[in-house]
Amino acid sequence: MYNELKLDHILSTLAALQRRISERFPGSGLSRVAAELYSVGEDLGPTLERVRRPRWGLRAALAAAIVLMAALLALFTLRFGRISVDVSGIGALLQAIEAAAQDLIFLSLATYFLLTIENRLRRRASLRALHRLRVIVHIVDMHQLTKDPEHLFAPEMRTPSSPERGLSRFQLSRYLDYCSELLSLASKLAALHVQYFHDPVVLDAVTDIETLAGSLSSKIWQKIVILDSARPAGAEVAGAGRDD
Repeated sequence: MYNELKLDHILSTLAALQRRISERFPGSGLSRVAAELYSVGEDLGPTLERVRRPRWGLRAALAAAIVLMAALLALFTLRFGRISVDVSGIGALLQAIEAAAQDLIFLSLATYFLLTIENRLRRRASLRALHRLRVIVHIVDMHQLTKDPEHLFAPEMRTPSSPERGLSRFQLSRYLDYCSELLSLASKLAALHVQYFHDPVVLDAVTDIETLAGSLSSKIWQKIVILDSARPAGAEVAGAGRDD
């Protein structure tokens, strides 16, 4: 029960997080990002099922194609490969050997291509879904980009293009924590792709997303640490116990 990730559990956690964001920051862009990530997670179920389920029809068709190619090659060899091995026929024999070697190489390449079709179809489906997750990770980072705790501790020298900074210290801390949770859940959705599908290309893509989400989450937690370290000793934040 605890040795694999469960999509339904991740979705329930993500749904709860989306409600928390909407309740704390009604109508915020971050709540819509959370809803989009939940939608991506819902769409992930059929994708994972297609990746895990063997495509028996495709496998049967590929096996028939391989057998047909092998039969044609054997028929060609039996029909045109009868060359007398004497001094006068050595040149023709060498040509026949060269032709047979080329046919064998072609058959091997064609067989390899056919045998990897199913795996490449799975890989394409996984990479398409992982691309959506990578985009959402970047969008989450864009939302926390202007949430800088510095303006809470130093006089702010605004310019006409300065972003609006209307969040209190507690609200800013919760906002940043929500961003970190979204990044973590995006990483978990990405990890589902390699739980049952062991493909090096997909594994590299998942690792890239996890590394990206981890590095962005570290930046966010640096801001949270700054907020916590600057909090007056013994200070209590109203409403802090209503949400963790």
